Amino acid sequence: MLLPEELDELFAALPNRYRALRPLLDPRAESGTETLVRLILRALGLRFEVQVHIRGVGRVDFVVQGWLIIECDSRAHHSDREAQRRDRRRDLAAAGAGYVTLRLLAEDILWNPEGVRAAITGLTGQFQATRRREGERWQRSRRVS
Repeated sequence: MLLPEELDELFAALPNRYRALRPLLDPRAESGTETLVRLILRALGLRFEVQVHIRGVGRVDFVVQGWLIIECDSRAHHSDREAQRRDRRRDLAAAGAGYVTLRLLAEDILWNPEGVRAAITGLTGQFQATRRREGERWQRSRRVS
């Protein structure tokens, strides 16, 4: 792991066109795929937190819009049976706390970012549409009574 000063030196040695990437780096990212997902979330204009601790669940990669957990799963840390069992139990605890979990495979993040973006947009857009409909229904019911 490089210190911020070392990263500054590294970027200073690069051609100017790459220096714009320096502010996009976030030391909280534990993998390149987390960085890519963070950039997707940023491009979508979504509100999100990185490396959030949730009681009963543990630390999650992202919490988006306050309700959507996104986990970036790699083969190295999530492929054996025990890791999968642990992940599913964490997802169960998260659901019990009112969260929805989207688990993204590293290979999809790297090789199918359009699909990842569509999944995130689909979930967050559906949630917003549902909230809008519920709000409209509530407003109508207030007018009737």
